[in-house]
Amino acid sequence: MFEPSPPTIFALASAPGRAGVAVVRISGDGSGRALDAVAGPRPAPRKALVRTVRHPQSGAHLDRGLVLWLPGPKSFTGEDVAELHLHGGRAVVQAVLAALALLPGLRLAEPGEFARRAFEAGKIDLAEVEGLADLIDAETEGQRRQALAQASGALSDLYDGWRASLVDALALIEAGIDFSDEGDVGARTFAEATAVIRALVPAVNHHLDDGHRGEILREGFRVALVGPPNAGKSSLLNALAKRNAAIVSAEAGTTRDVIEVRLDLGGLPIVVSDTAGLREAAGEIEQEGMRRSLAVAQAADLVLWLTDASHPQTALPPVLGAVADKTLLVLNKIDLMTGGTAPVVLPDDMVPLSVATGEGFDALVKRIAVIASERIGHHAEPALTQVRHRRLVEGCRDHLDAFLAGDPDAVELRAEDLRRAADALGRITGRVDVEDVLDQVFGRFCIGK
Repeated sequence: MFEPSPPTIFALASAPGRAGVAVVRISGDGSGRALDAVAGPRPAPRKALVRTVRHPQSGAHLDRGLVLWLPGPKSFTGEDVAELHLHGGRAVVQAVLAALALLPGLRLAEPGEFARRAFEAGKIDLAEVEGLADLIDAETEGQRRQALAQASGALSDLYDGWRASLVDALALIEAGIDFSDEGDVGARTFAEATAVIRALVPAVNHHLDDGHRGEILREGFRVALVGPPNAGKSSLLNALAKRNAAIVSAEAGTTRDVIEVRLDLGGLPIVVSDTAGLREAAGEIEQEGMRRSLAVAQAADLVLWLTDASHPQTALPPVLGAVADKTLLVLNKIDLMTGGTAPVVLPDDMVPLSVATGEGFDALVKRIAVIASERIGHHAEPALTQVRHRRLVEGCRDHLDAFLAGDPDAVELRAEDLRRAADALGRITGRVDVEDVLDQVFGRFCIGK
């Protein structure tokens, strides 16, 4: 049965807004005709030439720029692709997009549609697609390295290797089933398959037992500033952000809601949250703020307990007992301590600080960066970066455990365990039917990708 080719799509592939250069991408069977219509004659494949871009109906000049002709399958999408490299003014881009919309068979691309066509053409797999999206969103050096490795296939290679081992083990079991009437063939092949799985399980468990470092690097290492009112939490947030992100006042209880800023410390993404001060007597609104403070502290990767040097509270309140193991004690306003003040005995791991004078600030920033680096790390092996991946790898692990714990005489059921484990890994890269996750994956992209 004849199936019509998908429509030719076009979109702005560079960031919107004023820029030196804007790139308009066209992909599909009609991209060559579109290029001829607005900037013909088309150049030789993969050779950039200067062309005047014209309105396809009136012939009016819209711009002058570089054009590229990239016939499939040697293109990002695997289809015929044309690119127009224009001047980046809004009026230029809008005029060219409006002109392309007049051509028959062309339509504006949907979010992620170029990447989806690349996936469907086998140019990239699902894990690489997600790495590409993370690479576009990367804000720090650490995020860039991780996303580039995933987009380049590091994670896919790992899972494909595991899946190949599962397929080998499954083939051994299937062979045992097929030749079950020939002596000890079934028992021997089952034992060989079991050996393969026993060697694979530790690698899967090690991959899962990573402290969520890949997800933390992708989303940001979360630091919560917690403490009594007027301890200097908002002042510290502003110092870290190098701007007035939070209101600072001598009045207790100024902060009522959570305020977040994103930082780049040594190439690692750090998300710092300023929270409402914790105290017993408070109004209804402030109580809600404190409830949110506790929620932020529980979800944080690191809690900074700030206390005032003039009346330090070095012991955490009972409500923070659950986060004590990830809490760093910080004594602020040490500039207010005078010779007449009774000496304060500080815990060995408490960090002295004066946000007002800057004393101890660099040391605190370095301490945060070291803690984040130890938690996230720079590991050679690829890390789990998506909740979707983690759940599927956990599913694979559960099916492998079921295989090892199951009755070896129920060979067909043990084969099904391996089949489901391989299916879980295949869903990460898209090696199996994954229609239910495609919209979620590609919907993250902007229009031109």
